[in-house]
Amino acid sequence: MQAPPLLITVIGPTAIGKTALAIALAKHFGSEILSCDSRQFYKEMRIGTAVPSPEELAAVPHHCIQHISIQDTYNVGNFETEALQLLNQLFQKNPIQIMVGGSGLYVDAVLHGFDEFPALEGTIRETINQRFEEEGLAYLQETLQSLDPHYFTKLTAENPQTLQNPQRMKRFVEVCLGTGKPYSSFIGKKEKVRPFQWICIGLEAERHELYDRINRRVDHMMADGLLEEVRALYPQRHLNALQTVGYRELFAYLEGDVDLQTAIENIKMNTRRFAKRQMTWFKRDPETLWFPYTTPWEEIVKSLPFSTQQRNL
Repeated sequence: MQAPPLLITVIGPTAIGKTALAIALAKHFGSEILSCDSRQFYKEMRIGTAVPSPEELAAVPHHCIQHISIQDTYNVGNFETEALQLLNQLFQKNPIQIMVGGSGLYVDAVLHGFDEFPALEGTIRETINQRFEEEGLAYLQETLQSLDPHYFTKLTAENPQTLQNPQRMKRFVEVCLGTGKPYSSFIGKKEKVRPFQWICIGLEAERHELYDRINRRVDHMMADGLLEEVRALYPQRHLNALQTVGYRELFAYLEGDVDLQTAIENIKMNTRRFAKRQMTWFKRDPETLWFPYTTPWEEIVKSLPFSTQQRNL
C-alpha cells in the first residue's frame, strides 16, 4: 500500500533560521515550499516581514509569499482553503512537500483544520475598530468578558497575552456580536481528517541567543530601508494588515509620539515578546521534533523517521 503524502513543517520563533532550513530540505527532497507566515502574505510589505531574499526565493519554488494586497480581505480560513488546494497539486508532483512559518494559527489550520464561523457583515468590524480607536483595548476585553465569560476566563488562566492582542480580541468580539453567540461555541470541534501525514520540525535557541538574533535582525531591517517602507505605507496605517510589529512602532514615530531610537527599541522589545508567544504556542504539541537552530540540516534529515528517508531513495 502506498504511503500517503508527507508535509514536513518547519516551525519556530521569528529570526531563528526557518527559511534557510526549509530551503535546504526542499532542495534535498526535490520539493517546493508553502509559506504559512501570515506577515509575509502581503505584496506591499517586504522588509518589515523578513520576506526571503530574491536569491532564496529563486533557490526553490515558493508559494503564498506576497501573493495578496494589504487591501484584500484575507483570513486564516481563506488560507486553509488555498493551502489545501495548493498542496493537492504539489503532492501530485512530489509526495513530500515543505511548509514553513511562524504563524501558529495558520500552521494549525493546515494540519488540523480551522474552526468554521458564519459569514459576518463587514460593518461589524468597522464598528469595532471605531470603538477600539475611541476606548482602547479595555473595550475589547470588557465586551468579550460580557459576551463570552467562559472564553475570557480561559484566556485569563491559560493564555493571558492574547487578551493584549488587539487583532485577536477584535475577532473574538466580532464573532460574538455578529452571530449573537459566544466565540467559544464555534471552537474545539472535531479535527478534520487530512489526506496527508505531517512531521513538525521545530528550531529553538537559548533565550539570550534568540534575543540577540532578533535585535540584529531589526538593525538590519532599518539599514535595509524599513523606515522608508513604513513611510510609504503610512497613509494606509489603519488597515488590519499593518497592525503588526515593526510597522506600528514606526507609525508612532512618524506621528511624533516617540523618537526614532525609542521606536527601534520598541520594535526589538515587541518582537522578543512575539517570539516568546510563538514558542508558547508551538511547545503545546508534544510530537514536534525540536532541534537547536545551529543543527546542520543533514543531521535533521537523519533524525527524521526512517520511512521519511526511504521515500527519497
